[in-house]
Amino acid sequence: MKNKESIIKNLSKHLFWDVELNDLSLNNNPKLIIQRVLDYGLINDWKIIYDYYGIDKIAKTAITIKDLDKKSISFVSLLSNIPKEKFLCYTTKQLTPKHWDF
Repeated sequence: MKNKESIIKNLSKHLFWDVELNDLSLNNNPKLIIQRVLDYGLINDWKIIYDYYGIDKIAKTAITIKDLDKKSISFVSLLSNIPKEKFLCYTTKQLTPKHWDF
């Protein structure tokens, strides 16, 4: 298996525009990494985190993210067989609807 530093360096650079890559850790920052890949990542980024974390870890982490994109919720929900209603971002967005939903 590749070392953890090379895994992070293989992720798309646009995902972490505001973070120093050397400060990221797959074990210490899974929430940030998973959210960025789900919301803004490419298919290769998805393969990288899927190979490293597995769908169970990705789903358990995604459930706790408050501002995940609707498409990301649907994608993880489908792959993990977890209902969308279990995701914190789904219930949080329902409580505070926007005026314009594009």
